[in-house]
Amino acid sequence: MNKIMIYLISQFFFVSIFSQAIRIPLEQNNYEKVTSYDQLTEFVKHLDEKSTVLNVEIIGQSVQGRNLYALKFSSSAFGKDKSKIKVLFFAQQHGNEQSGKEGALILALELLKPENSYLFDKIDFALIPQMNPDGSELNKRRNANETDLNRNHLILTEPEVMALHRFFERYMFEVNLDVHEYYPFGETWEKFGYRKNADVTIGVATNNNISSKIRDLSNNEIVPFWLKYLADKGFSSFIYCPGGPPGLDYFRHSTFDINDGRQSFGILNTFCFIQEGLNGKDSYIENIKQRANGQMNGMYALIVYIYNRAKEMKKIVASERNLHKKLNEAEYVSIQAQHVKDGRKLHIPMFSYYSGKDSLFEVEDYRPVVKSISDVEVPEGYLLPKSDPELIEWSKKYNLFSTEFKPGKKLKIKQYRVESIDSIDFEGDRAANPKLSEKDATGSINYSEYIFIPTRQLKKKVIVLALEPRSMLGLATYKQFSSLLKQGEIFPVLKVLK
Repeated sequence: MNKIMIYLISQFFFVSIFSQAIRIPLEQNNYEKVTSYDQLTEFVKHLDEKSTVLNVEIIGQSVQGRNLYALKFSSSAFGKDKSKIKVLFFAQQHGNEQSGKEGALILALELLKPENSYLFDKIDFALIPQMNPDGSELNKRRNANETDLNRNHLILTEPEVMALHRFFERYMFEVNLDVHEYYPFGETWEKFGYRKNADVTIGVATNNNISSKIRDLSNNEIVPFWLKYLADKGFSSFIYCPGGPPGLDYFRHSTFDINDGRQSFGILNTFCFIQEGLNGKDSYIENIKQRANGQMNGMYALIVYIYNRAKEMKKIVASERNLHKKLNEAEYVSIQAQHVKDGRKLHIPMFSYYSGKDSLFEVEDYRPVVKSISDVEVPEGYLLPKSDPELIEWSKKYNLFSTEFKPGKKLKIKQYRVESIDSIDFEGDRAANPKLSEKDATGSINYSEYIFIPTRQLKKKVIVLALEPRSMLGLATYKQFSSLLKQGEIFPVLKVLK
């Protein structure tokens, strides 16, 4: 027997014995309390020390200085093998959603088993088990700055979210999964007599500016595979459908805003998903073993599908991202949209408070389609005033390519004036909907007072959605940038047209 064979056999038995002997912190706690930050730290460091396929990296710190750990699994140098698809899962953006973190730690141990090593022949996999350690320690939704991390992915004010985006951009992952929990136990549902009851649910990218090829494959193939896998493992599952109860509210497939962990990366033409496990009714520890295992199996199901279709998924992402970097003739971006019906009815399993069992419920007010209300043609770029430090800082945080503006004979500058500010319904909230007048400002401004953000870059659609004054997903809808829209004043961002 040669030395290589002896080494491989020894590694096999070492990893096998190791993965069987070590226990996740939740199990060590007898499922009576969730994993603390200190336990998580000790656990991932222990895995890192013992495994040859895992490298743990600190990608940043929370507001209170706790580390954000990324577990990078690879059979080679992570991100160097261009034939592999790069996959990123992250959990617990909301600190009171504990099962995602616990499921991620179970997954980490599962992936170290010898029978799962084949996955890393095609996949470089990164796992962030805890995005919000400060919130987790107090079992509260928001971070230590009282900010919802999953509403911060456009303005990037929080260190946890900024760390995630820097990590994403270093490797440009082709697939993302954001893991959460949903809570269907409110008084309104009890009065209705039914509630949602799936162990785990999955949602895909819904913004209508994201590649239809990515959305179609996600909806038509990946989701059915995921649902069947969970069913075969004995977990109830369904498509993630916020809304309800029927008669009081409509059902949809989550938001299409680009400020969350799914759409913010999806808008870069990434396969992006959200996974929502069932929360505990009376406490975050209630039924935690079942909940954590459901989350783990949902994550594992997606990994299996990715492995089987890695080459095809990688090719689609590369092709669609390449289109992002170009400016085609008469290309448009939807800046206002709404959820609409398409004739389908939703048949959703719900727990009946009357019978104590699940029953299939038909929902008529089902709005699965995101339809554009207003589109704008993609310009050559935008001019940001250097006198607005918050706007300039945002462009840097978002890692946008910028340069000094060089006017050309074929370029025209459009300037908007805010005549009045109305509002438009956005998923039950109100978004600003200004009425604008416009004028040709070519040659009438001092170009040295601006930086130029060209749209011919990967974040083309983000740029348009963020900077258009009538965008219901734009910067102007946030408190930090509300000064951009002032009635009777000039909108400070200028548009460059060809």
